[in-house]
Formats: sequence, C-alpha cells, structure tokens
Amino acid sequence: MSIVETQEHRDLRAAVAALGRRHGRAFDRETLWSEAGKLGYLGVNLPEEYGGGGGGLAELCIVLEELGAAGCPLLLMVVSPAICGTVIARFGTEEQKRAWLPGLADGSRTMAFGITEPDAGSNSHRITTTARKAADEDGGGWILNGRKVFVSGVDITDATLIVGRTEDARTGSLKPCLFIVPRDAQGFHRSQIDMELQAVEKQFELVLDDVRLPADALVGDEDAGLLQLFAGLNPERVMTAAFALGMGRYALDKAVDYAKTRQVWQQPIGAHQAIAHPLAQAHIEIELARLMMHKAAHLYDAGDDTGAGEAANIAKYAAGEACVHAVDQAVHTLGGNGLTREYGLASLIAASRVARIAPVSREMILNYVSHQSLGLPKSY
Repeated sequence: MSIVETQEHRDLRAAVAALGRRHGRAFDRETLWSEAGKLGYLGVNLPEEYGGGGGGLAELCIVLEELGAAGCPLLLMVVSPAICGTVIARFGTEEQKRAWLPGLADGSRTMAFGITEPDAGSNSHRITTTARKAADEDGGGWILNGRKVFVSGVDITDATLIVGRTEDARTGSLKPCLFIVPRDAQGFHRSQIDMELQAVEKQFELVLDDVRLPADALVGDEDAGLLQLFAGLNPERVMTAAFALGMGRYALDKAVDYAKTRQVWQQPIGAHQAIAHPLAQAHIEIELARLMMHKAAHLYDAGDDTGAGEAANIAKYAAGEACVHAVDQAVHTLGGNGLTREYGLASLIAASRVARIAPVSREMILNYVSHQSLGLPKSY
C-alpha cells in the first residue's frame, strides 16, 4: 500500500483547501454545502453512473479534512455521503440507488443516520427499535417502533437511515436491518437535544411510533443487515478521524502563526522550546494519525472490510487524541487570547472532545483492539 498521495489527490486537496479558505470560520453551512456539491466534492466517493466522482473513502477524507483545516468542517459529510451513500451504493436496490445517490452526490438531497439509543449506547446488540412486517390486508410494508438519540441534522435532511431489528422467521431472534425513513413520515417525531456544545448541525432525539413504511424502504437484503451496518460504521470512523484531523490542523496553524509573531521579550515566543516543542509534538501526532486514516481508507476502498475495521478504529482513536492535544496546546500558546472570540479557538475545546466520544468512545476502541487485534479475553 502506497502512503504517498497521488497527484490527483494532491490536486483535490489543494482545490478543497482553496474552497475552504474562501468560506473560512464564519461559513454559512447551506452555502458551502451547495457549492461543495456542485463542484463534485460531496459525492467524490460515489459511483460515477449515479452522479458521483467514482472515487472512494480516501478521496472523501481529503475533502472533509481540508474543509476542517480551513475552519469550516461539514459534519454532515460523515453521515450523508460517507455512511448512507456508501450503504446504499453497496447494498441498495437499483431503485434506491437511482432515487438517492445522484442527490447525495450533488448535495441536493441529504440523509441522517440513526443508530444510538438511550439504553444501548455503544452496544448495537441491545438496539430495541423494531420493524415488523405489516399484514397484506393492511397494505403490507413495515411498521417501525423505537427511540434514537444523538442523531445529527434530522431537521435539515430529507430522510434518516434508521437501524432497526427484524425477527428472523426461522429462529425468532432479532437481526439488524436498515430502513430509509422520510423526514415527514407519519409517527416519526423529533425533539432537539439541548446541547452545551454549539454546532451548526443540531442533535435530536427521535421517536418512531408505528411508523409505516413501504416494502422498498428496507435497504438491500433483509438477511444482510449486519454486513450492511458495519459497511457504514467503518466509513463513519474514518471520516470522524478526518473531521478531527482537520480541526486539529486548524488549531495548530493558528497557534503556529501566533507563536511566530507574538513577541513578549526580544524574540517571538515560538523561539522558546517550552512553546515550540509542544507544538512540534502536536504536529507529529496529527501526521501519525493521518497515516493511519489513509491506511484505513485504502483498505476499505480495496474491499478489505476486516483490515479496514481495525485500521478505522485505530485511526479514529489516534485522530481524536491528536485533535484534543492540538487544540489544548493551541489555546495555551495564545494564553488569554486563546479564550477570545477573535481567535476562534475557545469553542474548539468542547468540540474537539466529540472525536473522543463519538461515534464510539475511545474505551470501546481499546476494547476492540485488545480483543480483535491482540486476542485478549473479554471482560463483558
């Protein structure tokens, strides 16, 4: 596997970085989303025959990282093209692909992703949202009931890809399945979660109360739900790493510029090792995490879901830690100025923690690595 970016990747990185600089920290989400979609950046990972760029996760990571490094990350990229677009492209019916992928690619349609539940957390095996087949005399299709929490952007997306569980007729056990639920579906209720963290995309709790869906709302094969679920979770982890790396780079760039120009005694503060070395360390951590992110993306694009699973978890862990460290060090480098609105760093103190917490906690990643990579026994 080559760790050197191709010229095409470098050109993409430069073009997206230029777009990000034009919008900057005070960006308008709708305007940036629309422009990125028209330029083909939102669907760079989706198949060309459905309006995408024909690339993969490696290219989509570049887009999100560079927008983040410019101070204008689009969190919905983690969900709409990366998770939902990937799942539909890999497992959706031909009708679903034609209905959704062109819009996801150009940004004219968007989709949220609902998996987390109040009592399940990181344990997807405890998901209680259920889907049962409706009787033919009742019109057929599916009926969904359940609750979801911390679902991003439901108010601005056209539909939500909901992870539910259906009963296996052979065994009676529940198995995961994915359903496309339109935003205006009857019985599909949302309420905004009051977050201390300020972000463009809001968080919602969802209640599904006898939500009736047509038969074709089920994505792909009913028996392939687990495979489809993890096909979406690996891109989610890789894209979260890209989101974190972009944020970390943004903070580090601000700190480096400040350290080069801020002069307290006879020379810039960046000349002092107490300032320079922590910034250098933050840069090293970001670069190391980026390498693992690229490895995970390349493995996924090559079809190695098992290898990508390990690499995606490690990349997400490393990028989250690197981001938090970079933001903390940037704020400390600026001192009191690091807490002012002028420099745009204080809000990142809370935002940087998101990559440690979501979509899976660092503790669960350590569990994954200890069990799957090292072969150690489980404690649960």
